[in-house]
Amino acid sequence: MHPERHPPGIAAQFTLADRLRRCLLVAALLGIAGTATAAQLELPAVSEPPSQERHVGKVILVELVTPDLATAERFYGGLFGWSFDEIEAGGTTYAKATFDGHPVAGLVHREIPAGERRRAAWLSFIAVGDVDKARTIALGQGAMVLFEPHSIANRGREAVFADPRGAIFAVLDSSSGDPPDELASPGEWIWSSLITSDPDADTAFYQALFAYEAFDLPADDGARHLLLASDGYARASVNPLPEGNPNAHPHWLNYVRVTDAELMAAKVVALGGRVLVEPRVDRHGGRVAVVTDPLGAPFGLLEWPNAESAAASP
Repeated sequence: MHPERHPPGIAAQFTLADRLRRCLLVAALLGIAGTATAAQLELPAVSEPPSQERHVGKVILVELVTPDLATAERFYGGLFGWSFDEIEAGGTTYAKATFDGHPVAGLVHREIPAGERRRAAWLSFIAVGDVDKARTIALGQGAMVLFEPHSIANRGREAVFADPRGAIFAVLDSSSGDPPDELASPGEWIWSSLITSDPDADTAFYQALFAYEAFDLPADDGARHLLLASDGYARASVNPLPEGNPNAHPHWLNYVRVTDAELMAAKVVALGGRVLVEPRVDRHGGRVAVVTDPLGAPFGLLEWPNAESAAASP
């Protein structure tokens, strides 16, 4: 599984330049400018209480970077019932989101310079055993380093990359262990998808990084869909970019479990967000939708039958 090769030329140069520009814009939004402030940070632990579990390849943390923390807290609190505790970390306001008494997400306040247009964004942190080794592998596979490996008190060691097609993600070696492999309750993150221009090539990239097993997913649209698994558990899907949308670019998308996607999509709109993909039936028989918060950060809503197992199957 290798990406198709193209001769160098104007189109190829534009694609590379566009990918670099997009990655730098996202990096600027995330505040990725170096490691000078990393030692000053002290953020909430990933697992509370600490865990002895390690699940390489699992999305163990999702953080929202937003220019309006108060609006984000009102939206996600009203939508999912999350609660928030704000702390000052290295000159940045950070809000720990909890649901049913345990951590569910982090929200980071980041100002947008006057005259610039950037939307809020969710960043996925994937568990890894050695961040520095992951950096070496990622670079060798054609990725870009947006934030060099660094350690943060209570959090662990992390780094941020753009994969070879430009999707932004982070790796994290959690100092408090990884959350257990349990079925998410409504209001918690349940699934992650990589939307990409080359599912086969990106699957090979993430297999090299996390040693995933990969399975073909049945699809009615004739497009390539794959499932990534580790430890016998499904971790994420790899799906093609939607056709007919020239502005679409590779990205990771995370889904929150809900009991009624139709109802929650309507609630998103009532709270000031937007619906990007109307609720539709997915391969498991439940409904799925893609929405954004009021600041433009996209995420998914996913119904999941209680009878369904989280174990991976081809």
